[in-house]
Amino acid sequence: MEKLTIAQIEEKLTGMDSWEYVDGAIETSLQFGNFKEAFASMTRIAFECEAQGHHPDWSNVYNSLHIRLNTHDVGGVTVKDFQLAETIEKIIFGD
Repeated sequence: MEKLTIAQIEEKLTGMDSWEYVDGAIETSLQFGNFKEAFASMTRIAFECEAQGHHPDWSNVYNSLHIRLNTHDVGGVTVKDFQLAETIEKIIFGD
């Protein structure tokens, strides 16, 4: 898997309003109505992460969820990170 350039990352982030490039990864922060909604979304995301064989760095505090994606093997962002980000967007925001 090949590490993307900053220009490639910025191009792929076009149209993905909830994501940004920060210090070698793409990140998003999400807010939910309560802890149960946040945790339910994390559970749905976890199943997709496992299916894709790619796991985020993430944190949850009450109704907020912060997700950070990069491919540790190559030390940066790859297509694999964008595939998972798109899946996460579909889970959270629908098709």
